[in-house]
Amino acid sequence: MRVRGLTKRYGEQIAVAGIDLELPAGQFIGLVGPNGAGKTTTLSMITGLLRPDAGTVEIGGHDVWRDPVEVKARIGVLPEGLRMFERLSGRELLTYTGRLRGLPGEEVDKRATQLLDVLDLAGSQNKLVIDYSTGMRKKIGLAAALLHNPEVLFLDEPFEGVDPISAQTIRGVLERYTRSGATVVFSSHVMELVESLCDWVAVIAKGRIRAHGPLAEVRGDAPSLQNAFLELVGAGRRLAGQGQNLDWLGGGAR
Repeated sequence: MRVRGLTKRYGEQIAVAGIDLELPAGQFIGLVGPNGAGKTTTLSMITGLLRPDAGTVEIGGHDVWRDPVEVKARIGVLPEGLRMFERLSGRELLTYTGRLRGLPGEEVDKRATQLLDVLDLAGSQNKLVIDYSTGMRKKIGLAAALLHNPEVLFLDEPFEGVDPISAQTIRGVLERYTRSGATVVFSSHVMELVESLCDWVAVIAKGRIRAHGPLAEVRGDAPSLQNAFLELVGAGRRLAGQGQNLDWLGGGAR
């Protein structure tokens, strides 16, 4: 995947400021940054959900905006705040998604059954999506994104608001998926999670890439990715001075 000069403005605010990236295939890739750094905007442009003001994106040699049908056949997307057809059951949602992707009915049924089972949703497959918990919604959204067996899977904060059991289930499915040679690109601001999962990382802050490359290279001599991240985004010194004006806080004093 190649990104060149990707830019997005909202009025006077620059959300993404000319990003250049070349992401390796067959790896677990983390796009990390603080809240408001431009992660979601970047992923939305890369996956064709948001048109950039400038720049190009190629996935598998195909331009996302010039050849959207070919690109979208190759990718799966689980955006943050995914809107679903909530009056469908979990199985109905997967059936609809699979047929929309052009898969034969029997193949859709087989894949849906396997995904529901692996993601621990078999017991809730006939329950309406509107009644699903946050973790269940993330899992059924992941199932829908994986149903057509994409080459690249894009996930925006896939573990946000998910309980530990669901998170471990999702993690297991993603690790199995990447072992098959596929690529996962996911955004997060939880450094411990990224460090435990990712092979390759890009750090974004204020709409710009601050560092990118293999995890060990980005971490450098820092004791953890968290420490390296704080320095890269310029938060280390600022955090060190926080609390100096809060001498009134605590101790029961009024």
